[in-house]
This record gives sequence, structure tokens and C-alpha cells, in this order.
Amino acid sequence: MDKVYDMVIVGAGPAGIAAAVESYMLGIRNILMLEKDENHNATIRKYYKDNKRVDKDWKGQKVELDGNIYFLDGTKETTLDFFDEVIKSHGVELKTHTEVSKIEKTDGIFDVYIAGGSVKAKYVVVTIGRMGKPNKPDYKIPAGIKKRVGYTLDDCVGDEKILVVGGGDSAIEYAVDLSEKNDVAICYRRETFRRANPTNQRDIANAIAHKEVRPILGVNISGLEDEEGRVKVLFDEIELEVYDRVIYAIGGTTPSAFLASSGIGEQDGKPVHDDNYETAIEGLFVAGDITQESGGSIALGLNHGYKIACHINNNCI
Repeated sequence: MDKVYDMVIVGAGPAGIAAAVESYMLGIRNILMLEKDENHNATIRKYYKDNKRVDKDWKGQKVELDGNIYFLDGTKETTLDFFDEVIKSHGVELKTHTEVSKIEKTDGIFDVYIAGGSVKAKYVVVTIGRMGKPNKPDYKIPAGIKKRVGYTLDDCVGDEKILVVGGGDSAIEYAVDLSEKNDVAICYRRETFRRANPTNQRDIANAIAHKEVRPILGVNISGLEDEEGRVKVLFDEIELEVYDRVIYAIGGTTPSAFLASSGIGEQDGKPVHDDNYETAIEGLFVAGDITQESGGSIALGLNHGYKIACHINNNCI
């Protein structure tokens, strides 16, 4: 007979780790976390620059931690080290390079489908994040410049003319960071960076004032063209311009197809759930930034995991 886990968690970010650890502390030992990337917290690893500040109160959200994972402000590196230790200390099995295609429930047991078969579980918690599926522009990117267009800083080498597209925290942080070694402009369709947290608003204002970053505000992009291997950007309101590289930081998308295939309803771009983050399918939960309008803090994710563990174990106030 196939092994049946007490809990399978899809995604190994803060919410998933919290659901696993808090359940472990309440007595569940048979827990498996499935992560499609090479390690836990792939969003932090991929989309946060080195030494990026990581705050408990993201974008100024004051969140009191409810559970047993005591997270403090730090950097990208200290945050990853912290979660390494949390996982190691609580006997949670982490299986990486494992993508889940859908979830089905039959006779009270879930089949969590992965390549080559399925994993069975009594409870399933889906904690995949939006940034795992970054938003992309709705115009076509020519094949000849696809390596010059990205969504992270991974391929940036320095001494380039770069356009960062977006007006949120990630876009600002990318622009400021890249400006140290590159000629950088930031394009945003609105006139101000009001979506960003106060620290990033200050940083981008300072970079613009010192002519380290050139602002292109209130401007839309209609398309990209290949200009002898460089990126020609076609603006609606101003003249076109050619760049060595374009970086998009325009948010993430809810994985609607996956939710639908697993029977999870969606409303206003978010999965439908109750106050305990349980979906209409009993025993199937959602947590983390997938439940939020535009991403969520680590602290919120930790609290989601704690609440789910308490509900399943009926053991918290």
C-alpha cells in the first residue's frame, strides 16, 4: 500500500515551512514539503538581491507573530540561514525539484500529482507564491533579444545601459542596485512610486536626485524590437530608445490553471478560502502571498501556517 502522509505541503516558502513546523510541534511527524526549485524560499533566492533587507513588517505592515517561529528583521542571507535551521530542527522532509501538476481527493485521501505518479496525504497545504510566476508583458519579445530581457538580476554583468520596468519595491531595488555599475533608467506607467514602501521611495528619490537613475514616469511601453542584438524599446508617449538589457519587475500572477485543476475556486485573482485558509474541499488549504492582493510579508505567511496547523490539530486558542 502506498504511504499516506499526514500532511503534504506544496511550496517551501515561509507559509509552507510554518505549516510544517507548527504541525510538527503539535504532534504530527509524517510531513512532506514539495518544492519545484532547488531549495526552500526560492522567491527570496531568485528575486532578492544579495544583502537585501528583509523586514518582518513588509511594506510597513505591522504583524504580530502568533506562532512559535520567532522571525526578526535581517538580510537575504540571514533569512535563508534562519529557515535552514528551522527546517533542520523539526524533522520535516523536504523534496526539491518536484513540481505538482494537480491535486485530487478520493475517499478522504488526497493524491498530489508529481512527475511519475502521486504522493498521498490526509491534508494538503498549497503555499506556492505569485513571484514563482512573474508577470510578463503582453507584447511579443523577439527571439533575438530574449536573452537580453529578464525578470531577475541574474544575467546582469555591469557596464550596460539598462531599463527597469515597474514601480514597486522590486523594481526600485533592482534599479538602485544596478545603478552602481550601470547606466540605469526606470520606466513606470504612473507618475509616482506610491506603491513602494517608504524606504524604497526615499532610495529611488535619492538616486534620481543624484542622477544615478533616470526616471521615465507616466509612460507606457507598446513593444520591443531587435536592434542588432540590443533591445529597442517602443514607448507610447516619448521617442524610442535602445538598451543593452531590459528587466521587468511587474509583479506576479496567481497560478489559475493549477488552482482550477485542483478544484480550488478563485475570486478577484485569489483562491477562495475560509478564515482558517481552508478551501471548499475539506482538508485542502491555501496560504502565503497567493492569498493576498499583491504579495505578503513573511510574518503573514508564518501566521497563516500557524493558523492552519492549529485548525487541523484543534489545539490552539
